[in-house]
Amino acid sequence: MKRPILPIALLLGAPCAFFLAFFLAPMFVVALASLTGANGGVSVANYERILLDRYHWDVLILTFKLAFLTTLLCSLLGYPLAYYLVRNVSSRMLRRVFVILLILPLFTSNIVRSFGWIVLLGRRGLLNDSLLTSGLIDTPIRLLGTETGILIGLVYVHLPFIVLTVGNAVGKVDRSLENAARDLGAGRAATFWTVTFPLCLPGLLAGAIMVFTLSVSAYVTPALLGGGRITMFSMLIFQQYSSVFDFHYGGALSCTLLVLTLLMVAAANRVGAIRRAA
Repeated sequence: MKRPILPIALLLGAPCAFFLAFFLAPMFVVALASLTGANGGVSVANYERILLDRYHWDVLILTFKLAFLTTLLCSLLGYPLAYYLVRNVSSRMLRRVFVILLILPLFTSNIVRSFGWIVLLGRRGLLNDSLLTSGLIDTPIRLLGTETGILIGLVYVHLPFIVLTVGNAVGKVDRSLENAARDLGAGRAATFWTVTFPLCLPGLLAGAIMVFTLSVSAYVTPALLGGGRITMFSMLIFQQYSSVFDFHYGGALSCTLLVLTLLMVAAANRVGAIRRAA
């Protein structure tokens, strides 16, 4: 029996049209603007300005460094949490409660959450007051306007993505494979590193890629917690569009960040593919 072609075309047409109108078309406009010179002709002067300026390289290195550290910390914190929720919380209702508490901050604006961290990390904030009261420090620690403060905010914002993807991967691991490894004499640690962790690696890689791309393009959290002292690449793009009104240069900055991010994501996918093949 032949499947109806028209309903399938209609179902695929709507999302494809949405993708074309709200993603591909704007990206084409941005890319075209980045290749337009001051005289209206085709020019790569904007990209030369980016590549030959040491300042842009410093901002790029800082942006990718914070994104990498955010991804690393989210992975180190999120994997044990996801494993605990899936394997140690036996009550399904209690597990759902933990998941709701985990994703509940995602329903709050990044601005509100960042202002909350400003209150917590300030010189007279809850963290410094607690450390001063306990006698661990003598003077308040400056966290706002530092890379550490931005890193704390980014990890808090993006941690749920790692937990959800890894939790889904852990839940799909066949327990019989672990039991087989235990029957063959493998201990808990050996079973985890040789059976469980490799099977969860695709989920961890997917969550890490998601966190990395979100961290690279983050604007609100670095802008508020950085206090104007630290500049990330997304902030440069925003300045060109909102303050300087140089859409050609802003488009070049946007395309540069997009291409570099896609290259790093492709490299991560390639490493994951090689690991799965091995």
